[in-house]
Amino acid sequence: MNFARRVAYRTAMFIVSIFSVVAIWELYKIIGPQDGGKFFGVSVLPRANNTAMPHVSTMLSRYSRPEVRGSDKKIWAVVLSGAWFSLRLSLVGFFLGTTIGVGLAVLMARFNIVKRGLLPYLVMSQTVPLIALAPLVVSWGGKLEIGSFVWPRWLSASILGTFLAFFPIAVGTLRGLSSAPAAAVELMESYAASWKQTLFKLRFPAAVPFMVPAFKLGASGAVVGVVVAEISTGLKGGIGRLIIEYAREATGDPAKVFTAVFGAAALGLVMAGFVAISDVFLMRNRPKESSI
Repeated sequence: MNFARRVAYRTAMFIVSIFSVVAIWELYKIIGPQDGGKFFGVSVLPRANNTAMPHVSTMLSRYSRPEVRGSDKKIWAVVLSGAWFSLRLSLVGFFLGTTIGVGLAVLMARFNIVKRGLLPYLVMSQTVPLIALAPLVVSWGGKLEIGSFVWPRWLSASILGTFLAFFPIAVGTLRGLSSAPAAAVELMESYAASWKQTLFKLRFPAAVPFMVPAFKLGASGAVVGVVVAEISTGLKGGIGRLIIEYAREATGDPAKVFTAVFGAAALGLVMAGFVAISDVFLMRNRPKESSI
């Protein structure tokens, strides 16, 4: 019963938050300046006209219209196809980020010298602009060969998703592995348990409340990395490519670009939902950790 109430509460809060954003958007269109607000010549308020801020109803109604005039393809079908393409790339990036992040966390938990030497570089890696890194990684496509394996272009987008996913997973898992009670660790040592046995029977179970929120951040990071990679490299087929294409038509059809933006946002929610499903099975009747 408590679980059902928690799910109902979270669902209700999600719906309320969506309606709140819509209400604020529409309210600003009513009271906001049509050409934007300036303070000492600096723009501080966005424009509230229909070109910059279409009505929410206009954006949603655009899904049922053809993508281009005279086409049989509806916008919703095109956006859904792009989101499905990006979802697969994001899943690959998330899987690789999870493997790398958990592996690094185990190494840092096992060897303190690795933790002291590696952790600062992990933090520094997140200061590298993704847009600057994208052309380098994309240049590997079709050129990098490892034995009989030829690096496909789509894998470059997944690698950029991995780049954003592995860090929160590594940090959250490391914190979780280090959270095992000292008394429990000493008890395992008194039983002559190996480090591997302690890892899987004590440290990983204790780390679950920390790992689930970290995985949610990693899943969202994988989506951001893939979408940014698609936008910065022009990779065809994904939701990022649609954002570029529809943005070019924003002057004549401003609502169209928002259909792709909403698709990218829904993609992030789906990825986080995958982790939330594991939350149901792994975190039931366990204390929650709200942040990493």
